[in-house]
Amino acid sequence: MEFEFSKILEQALSWIVSHIDAPLWDITIIILLGTGLFFTITTGFVQFRLFPASIREMWFGRATEGNSLTPFQAFATGLASRVGVGNIGGVATAIALGGEGAVFWMWVTAFIGMSSAFAESTLAQLFKVQDKDGSFRGGPAYYIIQGLQSRCMAVSFAVALIFTFGFAFNSVQANSIVEATQNAWNWQGEYVGLALVILTALIIFGGIKRIAVISSSLVPMMALFYLIMAVIILGMHTEMIPNVLSNIIKSAFNFDAAAGGMFGALVSKAMMMGIKRGLFSNEAGMGSAPNAAAAAHVKHPVSQGLVQMLGVFVDTMIVCTCTAIIILLSNNYGNETLKSISLTQTALQYHVGEFGVHFLAFILLLFAYSSIIGNYAYAESNIRFIKNKPWFIFLFRLMVLFFVYFGAVRSGNVVWSFADTVMAVMAIINLVAILMLSPIVWKLMKDYQRQLRSGKTPEFNISDYPELSKRVLDYRIWK
Repeated sequence: MEFEFSKILEQALSWIVSHIDAPLWDITIIILLGTGLFFTITTGFVQFRLFPASIREMWFGRATEGNSLTPFQAFATGLASRVGVGNIGGVATAIALGGEGAVFWMWVTAFIGMSSAFAESTLAQLFKVQDKDGSFRGGPAYYIIQGLQSRCMAVSFAVALIFTFGFAFNSVQANSIVEATQNAWNWQGEYVGLALVILTALIIFGGIKRIAVISSSLVPMMALFYLIMAVIILGMHTEMIPNVLSNIIKSAFNFDAAAGGMFGALVSKAMMMGIKRGLFSNEAGMGSAPNAAAAAHVKHPVSQGLVQMLGVFVDTMIVCTCTAIIILLSNNYGNETLKSISLTQTALQYHVGEFGVHFLAFILLLFAYSSIIGNYAYAESNIRFIKNKPWFIFLFRLMVLFFVYFGAVRSGNVVWSFADTVMAVMAIINLVAILMLSPIVWKLMKDYQRQLRSGKTPEFNISDYPELSKRVLDYRIWK
């Protein structure tokens, strides 16, 4: 019965995706790039000016208070969802379908997206609420309903996020784990799926605090292992790296292969795949990381905005770039039979032998598993926004576990396409919201910079801004 239901669901998702994905992404590209450029310019290139401050805020944000997350834990939880399959399978898919030039458009998406990430996470901090146990929660649904006074828009975003992170993205993570472990150890998808369901259940029934503890331990370790391997491989081929980077830039502006849609030849496959996979990987402007950002205890909303901005840089400009160069330095690029995880695994096999296949399978288990629990943390916050009842949350957790198994046993094409579609819906709602709330972002940034220039440790006092205290539900947090 379960097998038949998942098969019917796969067919339904395939039909939905085939009819709405292309036109939806035409709209998403305009809003995504436009919003990123808007905040980049209006904040005076915050990505550059306050980049050193973002490192300080992340590194020294380790002190905890009550049940709230530290800034570092919130950074790690956000990075847990960012750094994962998108950095390995997503990059490979982008290159396989869009060519080397897709990597350039991933960089562009990340660079301008850092300003969007800064804006959304700053807003999430300002409009967060505090639970009875002292922990914080928030995100786009919270700043939409408080800042824009639109419950309909807030609920729409919450539902979109739940489908994207609770269901679609977790299906992608599980599907990628199955692909990697089948290639390395010939593990069967059904058994891997069941194991993932059990391991995920052990974490998600422990609450978001446990998720943060696990993420803050796993993420630095897994990222370090992967980057060490990447540095070793890049060191073996240093003389070839300039040529690889040159080919990436040249291919980025090759519009011979159009992506289709209403843009026609104006958007190449490289651009489309780079933007899609870039957004999947770094989530800048999508509205996901603010859910983790809101859970942190900081003295100023901008502090956590800077921390989450740094996460976008680490994800795409460092981890994704390493994966791309590893693939492009191998002799497997251009093989149409190799996509996603398989392409990255065969690239590692080319560089370091059979060990590379097993190494990536192990690392991917850590990447994807931490992403599953990070994704769940985002979705749970929005479930609580819609209906904060124990029975409702329990049912949601069961649905999450079902989609973990669904992703493990169903087609990779369907799972990725489903993720692309719901991701676009979620991003559009959030990007429109932060554009409408941009004056508040500018006001908070000016307050932070004013205190920074005077030699103070920035600390936000909402009493200085009575117009904001009227809109912030839990304004006592900032007194």
